[in-house]
Amino acid sequence: MNDPNGLVFFKGRYHAFFQHYPHAAHWGQMHWGHAVSDDLIHWEEKDIALYPDRDYENDGGCFSGSAIVKDDTLYLFYTSVSHELGQTQSVAISRDGEVFEKYEDNPVIISPLGDSKDFRDPKVIKFGDGYKMVVGAGKDNIGKILLFSSKDLLNWEYDGELISDLMFGPCVECPDLFRIGNRYVLMFSSIKSLPHKVNFSVGTFDGENFYPDNSEDPYFALETGPDFYAPQTFEAPDGRRIIIGWMYNWSRQIPVGRTQVGAFTVPRELKFNSLGKLTMRPVKEVMPYIKADSEFVSYNDGLLRISFDGKTILTQQLRSEPALEILEDTGVVEVFIDGGTKVITTYIC
Repeated sequence: MNDPNGLVFFKGRYHAFFQHYPHAAHWGQMHWGHAVSDDLIHWEEKDIALYPDRDYENDGGCFSGSAIVKDDTLYLFYTSVSHELGQTQSVAISRDGEVFEKYEDNPVIISPLGDSKDFRDPKVIKFGDGYKMVVGAGKDNIGKILLFSSKDLLNWEYDGELISDLMFGPCVECPDLFRIGNRYVLMFSSIKSLPHKVNFSVGTFDGENFYPDNSEDPYFALETGPDFYAPQTFEAPDGRRIIIGWMYNWSRQIPVGRTQVGAFTVPRELKFNSLGKLTMRPVKEVMPYIKADSEFVSYNDGLLRISFDGKTILTQQLRSEPALEILEDTGVVEVFIDGGTKVITTYIC
């Protein structure tokens, strides 16, 4: 499994879809896996939601995307990848969260960048009396986020480039645009990892442009560990902004004989602290499992160290002794530092 997709609360349950190859523990023609939960902790895996069974998916299959609810109906937006059209955006619709029917006029968006092959990972949000979609893209080695508008979720117009910058490498992936209180957050992943692997920026959005609060240094990282990529957010029924990331990285070698590979991070809440800084901490449902001390995590003389079986996994310099919240799971630790102002996610074995 790879990226989290279609995170949403629908019909009284949390739904998490994920980019998935069901036949082996390596990359292949993508499907959408599907799991549901009542409490964000215990998950039940369901049948595969999206198979690559259309002509417009006959190459890479069904890449990542998002979900939104309209008129008690669930819409899944995903990147369909075909030999003829390349990466395009398509939609599947469900009224029960179990059966998904692909829209008869898919794909609903073809790349406005011409011959560019990078055009993927649609995230759809409600904005005013309509909807906005951000899509990761790239052309001529310049990473971009493209913006689209719709009134009905089916007919889309191209608004232009939300960002375009050489420092993001050949392509931006998994963009997300969301509001917390009266502030907007733009989040996206960068193949080139510059300036950060997963970038956050806080500012304002007027429907056409995103204006970062700090225009001189607009992008920052909350997560600094090696195994956090392609996160996506959604709004819980109580208004919390919840984020889940893919816990892995492309440089890891898949162990011989492994039948499963890849995981999600624990669900986390994004919010601003009393100083106005964006923070990321485990959701309240997970807090009973959090501990302040761990045999895998230590701090001495300005150095935070994560280790396993006598082997140092990673180290980070910190200016002062941190307040730690630690989650230990199967072969991984997630470390939340100083109220979630910094997070480290890593496999330890």
